[in-house]
Amino acid sequence: MRAGAECRCETAQVNRAKAAGMSVTGAPVQRRINGLAHWLNTEIAAPRGEAIAIVLFVPLLLLPAIWNRFPIIYYDTGAYLFEGLTGRYIPERAAVYSLLLRFARAGASLWIVAIVQAAMSAFLLAQCARIVTPRMRLPVLLLVGAALVVATSLPWCSGEIEPDCFAALLVLSVYLLAFHARELAWGRGAAVASIGAISVAVHPSHLVLAGFLLVVLVTLRFSRLKPRLGLPVIVCATGLLLVLGGNFYFTRQIFISRAGAPFVFARMLQDGIIMRLLDDTCPKSGYTLCAYKTELPPTADGYLWTPHSPFFALGHFRGTAAESARMVRDAVRRYPLLQLRAAVADAAVQFVRFNTGEGMESQQWVLAPVFAHLIPRQMPAYLAARQQQGEFDFRVIGKAQIAIGFLSLAGLVALLIWFVRAGRAGDTAFPTFVLAALIGNAIVCGVLSGPHDRYQSRLMWLPPFVVILSLHKSRRR
Repeated sequence: MRAGAECRCETAQVNRAKAAGMSVTGAPVQRRINGLAHWLNTEIAAPRGEAIAIVLFVPLLLLPAIWNRFPIIYYDTGAYLFEGLTGRYIPERAAVYSLLLRFARAGASLWIVAIVQAAMSAFLLAQCARIVTPRMRLPVLLLVGAALVVATSLPWCSGEIEPDCFAALLVLSVYLLAFHARELAWGRGAAVASIGAISVAVHPSHLVLAGFLLVVLVTLRFSRLKPRLGLPVIVCATGLLLVLGGNFYFTRQIFISRAGAPFVFARMLQDGIIMRLLDDTCPKSGYTLCAYKTELPPTADGYLWTPHSPFFALGHFRGTAAESARMVRDAVRRYPLLQLRAAVADAAVQFVRFNTGEGMESQQWVLAPVFAHLIPRQMPAYLAARQQQGEFDFRVIGKAQIAIGFLSLAGLVALLIWFVRAGRAGDTAFPTFVLAALIGNAIVCGVLSGPHDRYQSRLMWLPPFVVILSLHKSRRR
């Protein structure tokens, strides 16, 4: 009797499913589809939505590297690997990033490093979306991520074995800790602070940029925004300690950088200031470069990186650091107005130079010997990658992303004007801070090293991200 009743019940269920136009086998499938749709349609503020977004963002951010069949390589990658895996200090490379490569098992696979960088980026993307637009649905956020992957430099930085991706992570970390520490709470706040400290430490320019951002926060304390200073100061101080610790690990000496003076010297050389100093003071000044005055290259890159440059003849970064510092001080003292004009011009040029793809070319003529020695098991994949086959072409991508960059900058300014006129002071924090970071990065990189596209390109995915989140928040409001 009981078995018969169960049979009749199941038959009734089948008849109802047929009456509704649904096959018997389709009912479980439909339930699975509905369940998946429910999971995907969750709000990003929900822990489930946040977790799914982070997990799905990681492969999304690595799409160019996946298409390349190997993480993207830059000329500096070899030096970072050499320093990290051999333990021999290289003055022009940040010790902390080299140690990050070692601890992330770069010797076993560079993919581990790329995944770690993408995971950090994905986490901060999700935190910004969760806090700025908590009611944003997961599919919408994934579309935003896809748009950033297609239209900005974000995935090219995340999948590159280079510390460039951390510049934007520094900006987002400091912003979240200064304006949204309460919403982050302890667990997320600790993760954001850790990423921020690492981001400060992995490149000397990031340390200077962090100092600039602290000045911005102090200035904003006098506005209606009232950012918090405690956690950002702790993050920047921790980053500085990591820099000192990393340098001490390799050299058993405490210092911040031994390559800053040659980089600034090279920028002044490119601006014509060094040649004027030599013309005005040689031979009385006793500079070693007086004897090489006619052989100096006209550009900073030509001076620093071409083998026939006097820079190599005089001992590279180690051999020229002391005299470079002396000549930089003398040039600043002798020509202050010329220095100011050159600095303003370089910063302005840097602000509008952000073409994606600088240096992302076939580089095995430089790096293959180093890689063959340090990571021999990865050499077949490295040589087979599209980058090493010369298949990267940024002509179309670069033009499109430059246009998007300028449009997003205009959108950033328009948002600020709109929010101020509408009396929405709280909404101005994100665009204000990102715009200040872009200006600060242009000043830091343009003045200390000279304008290069990749310096500003690494931050140029932030303006469209801010614009999209702000517009979505306004639409929901």
